[in-house]
Amino acid sequence: MEDIVSLCKRRGFIFPGSDVYGGMAGTWDYGPLGVTLKRKIKQAWWDYFVENRDDIYGIDAAIIMNPRTWVASGHAATFSDPLVECKECHQRFRADKIADVSEKVTPDEFRAAHVKCPNCGKENWDDVKQFNMMFTTHVGSVEDDSSKAYLRPETAQGIFTNYKNVVDTIYPDLPFGLAQQGKAFRNEISPRDFVFRSREFEQMEIEYFVDPTTWEENFEKLHKACYDFLENKMGLPSSMIHDLEVAPEDRAHYSKRTIDVEFDYPIGREELMGIAYRTDFDLGNIQRESGKNMEYRDKNTGETFVPHVIEPSFGVERLVMAVLTSAYTEDDVNGEKRIVLKLPENLAPYRFCVSPLLKNKPELVAKAKEVYKKLREKYTNVTWDDSGNIGKRYRKQDEIGTPKCIVIDFDTLEDNTVTVRDRDTTGQVRVDINML
Repeated sequence: MEDIVSLCKRRGFIFPGSDVYGGMAGTWDYGPLGVTLKRKIKQAWWDYFVENRDDIYGIDAAIIMNPRTWVASGHAATFSDPLVECKECHQRFRADKIADVSEKVTPDEFRAAHVKCPNCGKENWDDVKQFNMMFTTHVGSVEDDSSKAYLRPETAQGIFTNYKNVVDTIYPDLPFGLAQQGKAFRNEISPRDFVFRSREFEQMEIEYFVDPTTWEENFEKLHKACYDFLENKMGLPSSMIHDLEVAPEDRAHYSKRTIDVEFDYPIGREELMGIAYRTDFDLGNIQRESGKNMEYRDKNTGETFVPHVIEPSFGVERLVMAVLTSAYTEDDVNGEKRIVLKLPENLAPYRFCVSPLLKNKPELVAKAKEVYKKLREKYTNVTWDDSGNIGKRYRKQDEIGTPKCIVIDFDTLEDNTVTVRDRDTTGQVRVDINML
């Protein structure tokens, strides 16, 4: 994990948030290469689940919503983690992360676990308390209870509150889904493990509305689609992806079935994404809280009912971390350790790097610029590098995951061919410029 974090900072993928001021726990900033990688991941997800399907539509809801949203959803009452404080050093921890206990642990259960403080080693704890993770803010010019609002802790509720708007405007056939990508915020007690658990993050979520009699078959179809996306669009090895059928006592309050799709991260096997059967919990609560009719009328049968919902939910940062994990490789070339990011070509920040063999030879530079311009016009994600010797350029491009390096040398001026060097094999071939 330390090697990946170091690479991300060294090569401009991910930096600690507010780094110049000493950082801020649980926040991360994306540099030029990181933001490109993240955007490609998000676009691949959008293309796969929205653009290339006829049954899923996109929306983009506001981050700050009417506070009644979070009452109806249950977040105001139940969106909490067990917080415990050491009386000796006054460090605070999430109880279920330092002891083998559940998220619903009681004070007696925690004391019975005889946990020593990870910071000072003492066993002197305050009582476990449930800590609500929603960030509070105020809307308007007066800061009182009437102006209290929250930064959304998930993107899903913005989909549910727009369900009726979509049905009334485009009236899609059931089953259909609504998809959203966007920021979410959780005041984590102990953000940790690089971008895996942070206080500000992005989600990609689908709420798929179904006839309650067909939820199982639709659940399986979406589950299969998620695996296809992870393996064939993100390039994640199937051997590193695992299903965890979540037990009833560990499921979210709204769920009747949940599968956590886990990944073998450097920190261990952890949740990458989840797929949950939310029944009619959300639409039913909105109907009761708002008085609006959430029923769907089947065009063919005339039957009316409140649809049930299946939710595939992806965390962008966890997917970024999984892609980096599976791509990070160390090998040996001519007796030297080489670090390589074997990113899938569709996700690599740059498709090609173009270089003149020598930057002090104007004729080579001019020809290289010509090749660079043509490739950039066609592929966009092309970079230029003329710093250092050619070996150092190769090592740099290996670390940032560029699949192919193209070098213009003196032979190019004679026969119009260039050297194309492969990132993964380090093999080199001569190719006519017109064939690039």
